[in-house]
Amino acid sequence: MLKNDNFMGWNGEIDHKLSWGNAMARRQNQGEFVLILVTTNSQEEGERIARSLVDSKLSACVNIILGLRSIYRWKGKIWDEGELLLLIKTRMALFEQVESKVREIHSYEVPEIIAIPIIRGSETYLDWLLESTGS
Repeated sequence: MLKNDNFMGWNGEIDHKLSWGNAMARRQNQGEFVLILVTTNSQEEGERIARSLVDSKLSACVNIILGLRSIYRWKGKIWDEGELLLLIKTRMALFEQVESKVREIHSYEVPEIIAIPIIRGSETYLDWLLESTGS
């Protein structure tokens, strides 16, 4: 996505006006936020994970997206199953605690727990995210 310290635009062209330095200068703590992706096979389990993370202030918000279809390899076999996706908004500093809480509740032997850095966002939203996760 980044090339020569510039951001790639939606159309694949480099946006020279929005460099990494400029984006980060606007808000110094933006690198500390992450979106964590977790899949699960039941709505009940997804809701338990989401409520536990928000109740414990490990996440400001968890979106639950139903109707996902996952095709994956597990123990030498190809699986094609329905799942749901949790979008967990939090701070990078809380990743290990979020991972631990998810593993505590999750039924999968190897749950998907992937963090994607949020490099830019609405200042008021990020303020709310910070406040909602205990800082």
